[in-house]
Amino acid sequence: MSRKYKFHNPTAAYFVSFATVNWIDVFTRQVYFNVLIDSLNYCRKNKGMELYAYCFMTNHVHLIFRSTNDKPSELLRDFKKHTSKQLIKTIKENPQESRKEWLLWMFERAGKNNATISKYQFWQHHNKPIELWSTSVLKQKINYIHNNPITSGFVIDAVDWKYSSAKNFEDDHAVIEIDTVGFLGIDNYFKCNKS
Repeated sequence: MSRKYKFHNPTAAYFVSFATVNWIDVFTRQVYFNVLIDSLNYCRKNKGMELYAYCFMTNHVHLIFRSTNDKPSELLRDFKKHTSKQLIKTIKENPQESRKEWLLWMFERAGKNNATISKYQFWQHHNKPIELWSTSVLKQKINYIHNNPITSGFVIDAVDWKYSSAKNFEDDHAVIEIDTVGFLGIDNYFKCNKS
């Protein structure tokens, strides 16, 4: 893995992207989005996550976050491990899931191809963390996240995508609360520490 895709600075904010194995479109039902929402809320309340921006797509997730415990890699690892287990369980228990057998077969097949997985592999392993070292990089990544549903052709305006912090930036915190105080602190940090 490239050196640029690692959590080198434990106190920094990071942009990360991670996808389902084989880019499977799992997130097509509210019940699966709820697993991500509940898990992020838990991480914010109990694991020291400051969440500044997010977007859930049908097969991948984008986050901008910081670990107040200075353990961003462990925080993201725990989030992915927990959501993987919960999503597999939710798929198994969802009577409306018409693709259940196929989804479980695909995740099991991916798990068999990975010696570190016991049964199912839900997420791809790489996260491509990019440290946000300046205000301009931070803004560029937020714009990228918020424009992802537009680029994919799902919406015309970013605020119309339900599972994106673009709504939060318009003062709509109905889906997930984000850390605006921390966000402003990071913005001020970049202004004060320009090199």
